[in-house]
Amino acid sequence: MNSKDGIPPAGAFGQLDQMWFRLRSITHGSNPGGEWPLRLQFLESYMLLIPIAGQGSIIVDGKYYELKAGCVFVCQPGQLIEASMEDTGEQSVFILRFDALSQPSRPEQPEQVHSAELHVPFPLEGNIAIQSTITYSKHCEAITASLGSADPLQQLLAQSRFYELLFSLLSDARQLQPSDTDTIMERAKTYIEQHYREELSISLLAGEAGISVRHFIRLFKQKYGLSAIEYLTEYRIRQARSLMLPHSNYELKDIAAYVGYKDVPYFRRKFKQITGVAPATFMRNAKLKIVAYHGSLIGTLLTLNIIPCAAPADHPWTEYYRRKYETDAVLPLALDDAIRIQQLASLRPDYILGLEPSVSRRMLPQLQAIAPTFFVSTLQTDWRTQLHFIGECVGRAPEAAAWLINYERKAKSIRAQLGQGSAMGKLLLARISGQSITVLSTRSLAEVFYDDLNFIPASVVDRRLSNQTITPEELWSSDADKLLFIVDEDAASQALWSAFRDRESLLPPNPAGFSRIEYLPPYPWTEYNSFTQELVLDSALALWRNQT
Repeated sequence: MNSKDGIPPAGAFGQLDQMWFRLRSITHGSNPGGEWPLRLQFLESYMLLIPIAGQGSIIVDGKYYELKAGCVFVCQPGQLIEASMEDTGEQSVFILRFDALSQPSRPEQPEQVHSAELHVPFPLEGNIAIQSTITYSKHCEAITASLGSADPLQQLLAQSRFYELLFSLLSDARQLQPSDTDTIMERAKTYIEQHYREELSISLLAGEAGISVRHFIRLFKQKYGLSAIEYLTEYRIRQARSLMLPHSNYELKDIAAYVGYKDVPYFRRKFKQITGVAPATFMRNAKLKIVAYHGSLIGTLLTLNIIPCAAPADHPWTEYYRRKYETDAVLPLALDDAIRIQQLASLRPDYILGLEPSVSRRMLPQLQAIAPTFFVSTLQTDWRTQLHFIGECVGRAPEAAAWLINYERKAKSIRAQLGQGSAMGKLLLARISGQSITVLSTRSLAEVFYDDLNFIPASVVDRRLSNQTITPEELWSSDADKLLFIVDEDAASQALWSAFRDRESLLPPNPAGFSRIEYLPPYPWTEYNSFTQELVLDSALALWRNQT
C-alpha cells in the first residue's frame, strides 16, 4: 500500500529489481491546445501528470488535490480521475501513461502467466515533490521526440528515456519528501480538521500519531507554533465564523453545537478569545454593508471576515479570492463614475472604503452623502497600518489586532522551520514585465521574506530603492542562492521567463539541492494587503524548498 501523501512505504524501492516499466503514451497539454483538460475517466494504467507551468486541480475518487509546477502527480490504475488547469497565464503539462509489471527471476512456464498477474504496485502515489521542473520538461521533450518516430530504435530510445525520468522521480521522492516527523504532524493536523466536531483529546491525537503524549505535545507546538488543542479551537472558531455570514440565519446555540461545543457560554468565551469580539457583535457586524470602492482593498476586508456588498467589476479575481469570495452576492461596480453613484445610492451601504488617489475631489461629496466614506493612503502607510485603519473605520479594530497576533505567531513558527542566516542562503525577488526586471526590495513579498522571515537579500538588492531595475547580466552574476520571480502574463514577459528557465541548468547547483529559480503569476501576489501577505507567508516553505 502507498501512503496518501505520496511517500513510498519502507522497503518499496527494494522491489525495483523485480519490476519493469512500459510507456504507453505521452501527450502535452498547453495554452494553444493538446489533450487538456482530462475528462472524467477510469484509468486503465498508471499516469503521471507533470505540470511545467501554471496550476490546476485533479479530483481522484472524489477527493480534490492541487496540481502545480514543482510536483508530479502519480495516479493508479482503476482510479476515477478528472483534471484541469486554471485558464490564467502560461499552461504546460505532460501526461504520461505507463504499465508497471513484475519481472520473475526464473519463470518456469512463462507462456502460462497471464498479463493481469504481472501488474505490480508502483511505489509512489499522489503528489511527489521534485527538484526541478526544467529537468522533467527536458525528459518529456526527449521522450516525445523519440516515441513519435516510426523507427523502432527511436521507440526503444523513448522507453530508455522514460526509465531516466522514473529514476529522477524515484530519487526525488526519496530525497525530498517530508521527514517522518513532518508527516506525522501533518496527518495529526489533518485528523483535527476532519474530526473537529468530535470530542478530541491530546491522548487520542497522540494515539492517532502513534507517539507518546509528551512527544506529541512537543512536536506539534514546534511544528505549528501552538498546541494541538489551541489549533483545534482556532479551527472550530474559523468554521463557526463561516456560519455567521449575512446570508445564513443560524442561531448561536446551533452554530456552537455544530462546531463541537455543547456549552454555549464556553463557546462565547473561546470565540472572543480568538477573534477579539463576542459572537453577537461579530454576527451584527457581518450584516453591515461595506463597499470596496477600490479593488486592492478587498484583501484587507477578507482578512477581517468582511465580504464587500459591492466591488469594482474589473478587478482581476483569482482562484485564491474565489474560494473565499461569493462573487454572485457582490454588486459589480461600473467603470463610469455617474453610474457608480447611482448604484451606491440604490444599495444604501453602511460604509464606503477607497484609496486616496482613486477618487476625485468632485466625487468625494457625492460619496459622503451616501454613507460614511474613508480613504486609505497607499503611499504613506504599510499593510499593517492599513489593516488597523480599516478595522477602526468599520468597527473591527479588535479583530484586526487578533489577526495580527496570529500572523506574528505564524511567522515565528515558519522562521524556526526555515532556519536562520547562512543556512537559508541569499534571496533575490524580482518582477519580469516585458523586457524589464524590477527588484522587489520594499513592499509586498520583500517585507514577508526579508523582514518577517529574516531572509538575507542578495548583494545586488538595495532596500532603500522602491523601483530598482537590473539587467539579465547583473541578475545572473549576483550571489543569490534562490531567485523568485513574479512574471507578467504578456508574451514578452513570458518569453524572458522561458529564457531564464532554460538557463537554470547552466547555473551552479543550489547548496540544498533544490531548484534555484521559481516564479509566481502577477495576481494576487502583486497586491499589497494583509490577505496577500499571509498568502506569501503560508507559501514561504514551499517556495523556498520547491515543495508543495
